[in-house]
Amino acid sequence: MNILIVGTGYVGTTTGLIFCEMGHKVTGLDLDEHKIRSLQEGNLYFYEPGLEELLKKHIQAQNIAFTNQTEKAIKENDVIFICVGTPKGTDGNADLTFVRKAAESIGQNINTYKVIVTKSTVPVGTVELVTGWIQSKQTAQIPFDVVSNPEFLREGSALQDALNPDRIVIGTESEAARTIMKELYKNFHCPIVETNPKASEMIKYASNSFLALKISYINELSRLCDELGINVNDVSQGIGLDPRIGPQFLRAGMGYGGSCFPKDVNALIQIANEKGRPMTILERVVKVNEEQPLYFIDKIKDALGGELKNKTIAVLGLAFKANTDDTRESPSITLIDRLLEEQANIKVHDPIVNLWPHQCRTVENTISGADAIVICTDWEEYKRINWGNLKPLMKQPYIFDGRNMLEKVQMENLGFYYIGIANY
Repeated sequence: MNILIVGTGYVGTTTGLIFCEMGHKVTGLDLDEHKIRSLQEGNLYFYEPGLEELLKKHIQAQNIAFTNQTEKAIKENDVIFICVGTPKGTDGNADLTFVRKAAESIGQNINTYKVIVTKSTVPVGTVELVTGWIQSKQTAQIPFDVVSNPEFLREGSALQDALNPDRIVIGTESEAARTIMKELYKNFHCPIVETNPKASEMIKYASNSFLALKISYINELSRLCDELGINVNDVSQGIGLDPRIGPQFLRAGMGYGGSCFPKDVNALIQIANEKGRPMTILERVVKVNEEQPLYFIDKIKDALGGELKNKTIAVLGLAFKANTDDTRESPSITLIDRLLEEQANIKVHDPIVNLWPHQCRTVENTISGADAIVICTDWEEYKRINWGNLKPLMKQPYIFDGRNMLEKVQMENLGFYYIGIANY
């Protein structure tokens, strides 16, 4: 099929390249000329392991092209995926401004029957809105169908998630659109959930909110474990082996972040409040997540004598998780802001993200003269460090492991004061 991807961000670019792998011809449409030029040259402007190699492969094979020519792109493609951003609005709901603009452009330029697919994470009822926006701009009544087909990509492993999905959700009332979507996904070997658009849209929000719930649950439990002197990692392992629970998203840390969980949880809370059915469990999930970096700050203050003024703190990691350059809602940023409020001196390192003024290029430079190290992102590079060689560079050998990624006994044997999150 000829597939158009509207929006060449993280989701759109990954989605387009996976369809290239399945033998389809793909066009990426974006109004940002910088993004288009970068992608045309085979350069991924964001970090996602393995994706740039796939981009170069399919550009060379002429399976994918990128353009900012809206009219031509819409008219020449059979299936159109809307993959534009849906940031959190001021009211907590998803801002559908970019979705509306994409839909109206389709309405203005549609020339034959097309299937329009909402891939972006959107509120329940968006398929109906998109249908109306397209119709409002049509000059002739050319038929089309709008389908909900949410993405379930994890940043840092998007390529594998897209190639090997655990499920595909297709939300439509149209048999014609359902047939086309199933043909599009025929080479994927996973369950296909066929439902209506509203249920499809809810599945995405419900999935992310439940995973966020697991993270906040284990983080709140870790605080109790701290008080009782219990290793929360042992507890995570013990409950995660129960197949009804599972081990995923049960690692205690500094909280969730990124482009999905914070936005989607808040959006579902807002939807529930608007309908008079508040989701108090999710409200607590958000509260626990907001408190977790601050809880870790208190541990740092207690260990360093209750005062952080003029202390030099080396922060390792800016991304909200390893293998991505995404710093949106990153617990690291929250922690740094609080450290600055405490008048600490901050030195920062991240192997991919270059965000902080005067950011250090090496871990060695970052920790030199530091009173404490705080690990905020679980980059593999930090696990592989020869910590014994670095200890003499520090003013005081404190390590605060916000990801519980280092071995406590090993670090203490090297002479560090090691403090994790209920990691005994």
